Amino acid sequence: MKNLIIATRGSVLALWQSKHIASLLNARGIQAQLKSMKTKGDKILDTPLAKIGGKGLFTKELEESMLRGESHIAVHSLKDVPVEFPQGLVLAAICAREDVRDAMISEKYSKFDELPRGAKVGTTSLRRKMQLLSMRPDLEVISLRGNVQTRLRKLKDGEFDAIILAMAGINRLNLRAEVKHVAPFEISQMIPAMGQGALGIEAVDEPQILRAIEFLKDERAIIETTVERDFVRVLEGGCQVPIGINARLEGENIHISAIVGLPDGSESIRQSIVAQKSQYQSVGAELARVFIEKGAKQLLARAEAMASL
Repeated sequence: MKNLIIATRGSVLALWQSKHIASLLNARGIQAQLKSMKTKGDKILDTPLAKIGGKGLFTKELEESMLRGESHIAVHSLKDVPVEFPQGLVLAAICAREDVRDAMISEKYSKFDELPRGAKVGTTSLRRKMQLLSMRPDLEVISLRGNVQTRLRKLKDGEFDAIILAMAGINRLNLRAEVKHVAPFEISQMIPAMGQGALGIEAVDEPQILRAIEFLKDERAIIETTVERDFVRVLEGGCQVPIGINARLEGENIHISAIVGLPDGSESIRQSIVAQKSQYQSVGAELARVFIEKGAKQLLARAEAMASL
């Protein structure tokens, strides 16, 4: 395969990700060309994601481009990638992971504990909202849509005391240079989204395309994100419901932390376990079934109802 067309969203972060993969392909002698487009998630910016349907908000248009034969692959933040794929497309590669943590960004406060009572914190994620309010019920957590630059501008204009972003995006776009304070949360404080920090390469299911990008696969990232995605798949939770799941490979052990709950932080189910590396293809589903026995599906149904109000 000498030429590949990459379908990409037009946001700064999406373009960084696609250009990064294109540079790796070019270094292998494969000419990679970007085809930029807007997705539903990019077009509707005045409504919380949970109200416009979580699954595929940032992937559907890219998938349709591949299915029409206009492009060959798409580069996604893996946390935005649904666990099911249209016929003819596959998750072909998961790349080495960046920092998986979430972080608080602020112009005034250097630590989360420094936020005053009633501070305005911006995030579009119900998962983050749930965990923020479980730690600090006094906070005013406000939906914050738009690309990274839009969010930073609102922060700098004083609309928010702090906003929450993924460390992966902060590092990739060198955002530390643009704001005064970046305070990462430890995973014990805020469990990330499935796949956070990893890039997922979705591709047309054709042997020559899959062979061309096989070198992008990272074993550690595959093991960790398989656990995480299996957990969400069995719970039948979309990208926008309040589910946190993180698997961390250390030697021959996988350290797993998971949480599901209500967006207002008033109720949650949380558990951490250690599994053997050899169990990575089954342990995510097993942990999900433990959560289901504890009432996770009912809790998520209530969460979805709350989010759609």
